[in-house]
Amino acid sequence: MTELLDVGEQLGPEELHAQQLELLRATLRRVYERVPFYRASFDKAGMHPDDCRSLADLARFPFTTKTDLRDNYPFGMFAVPETDVRRLHASSGTTGLPTVVGYTENDLSMWADMVARSLRAAGARPGHKIHVAYGYGLFTGGLGAHYGAERLGCTVIPASGGMTARQVRLIQDFRPEVIMVTPSYMLTILDEFERQGVDPRSTSLKVGVFGAEPWTEEMRREIEERFAIDAVDIYGLSEVMGPGVAQECVETKDGLHIWEDQFYPEVVDPITGEVLPDGEQGELVFTSLTKEAMPVIRYRTRDLTRLLPGTARPSFRRMEKVTGRSDDMVILRGVNLFPTQVEEIVLRTPGVAPHFQLRLTREGRMDALTVRAEARADATASERDAAARAIATGVKDGIGVSVTVEVVAPETLERSVGKIKRIVDLRGREA
Repeated sequence: MTELLDVGEQLGPEELHAQQLELLRATLRRVYERVPFYRASFDKAGMHPDDCRSLADLARFPFTTKTDLRDNYPFGMFAVPETDVRRLHASSGTTGLPTVVGYTENDLSMWADMVARSLRAAGARPGHKIHVAYGYGLFTGGLGAHYGAERLGCTVIPASGGMTARQVRLIQDFRPEVIMVTPSYMLTILDEFERQGVDPRSTSLKVGVFGAEPWTEEMRREIEERFAIDAVDIYGLSEVMGPGVAQECVETKDGLHIWEDQFYPEVVDPITGEVLPDGEQGELVFTSLTKEAMPVIRYRTRDLTRLLPGTARPSFRRMEKVTGRSDDMVILRGVNLFPTQVEEIVLRTPGVAPHFQLRLTREGRMDALTVRAEARADATASERDAAARAIATGVKDGIGVSVTVEVVAPETLERSVGKIKRIVDLRGREA
């Protein structure tokens, strides 16, 4: 096993912590000297880079948020001259200005190394063909996966997203061993295989590496059973790097090992910001340790998880599968509800496909939630009615709130090739 691990993966605890502290102190100095936002932020908090004498001291420094990145749009968070930037990526900006991320040559090389490390942990090997169905362009998924796969020595099939029938044809003709895609779009590809009368279990695929959105153990079982592959999780976000910040190992499938030689994780209370001990659930926060173009200090991801000891990669801690986002939590009549909780119920309900959407409305002074789930193509009217009752009962019994359930026709809900929009908030829009 050790022959598959790179130098960073073989660091001992003391060596890792010493390296982290050295890199952290250098990064704090770098941003304080080169990024006006961080100088002002540190000064306001009464902190100086020299005040960081241990890893625990990081908790005394202020957070960075997505709003901070947007307020400094487009290049105000860069720590290098624009002429040193070799690539730009950006979020979609659907809820405001996009967040822009820059990379130097060294940043791009590190990113490729981390994705290659992730793919190796997922079970990919040099010489494998990897079908990349993440979107290319400003979204980090496609190009991040692409260059990491090439760095590992794999053959890349840059399919990008969309044109689902073509995806099926490429998988049949090019015979890749690995596919990288969002889990929700993988289910759409599965549906297309079955629509064409092709058994998805007959393909060459051995491993699916899924990321860019939260997904459940029920969805893992659905994909693995219908496709006869190993389904593993990859984690990343553009503000920190892109895909490859953490990876689930195929031999254990027990959470994602964080590449702590590059990214220092914390978990904090989403309300108070207090750092929580390993094992307690809260909001994931990252500080980059080696990024040059756009280092981030204590970036609040809004992803909810907990930190656990390493297993397949004992040098690094694991993060539990992301169960949701603090900004995706729905408070319905005093009850906290996450889309992943509903997903678990939908996936175990006969007669419906694994495609659903939550629609929030206001009835008088009360909020109401409608779960819209697609029926399977072969479901009868009575099976659809039974599914609606089962989902409503499952939500009431499992989450503790009453909802309306609509089982709609197949392929009614909008598909996504990137991050699926699970929540449609119509409160305040009704006539």
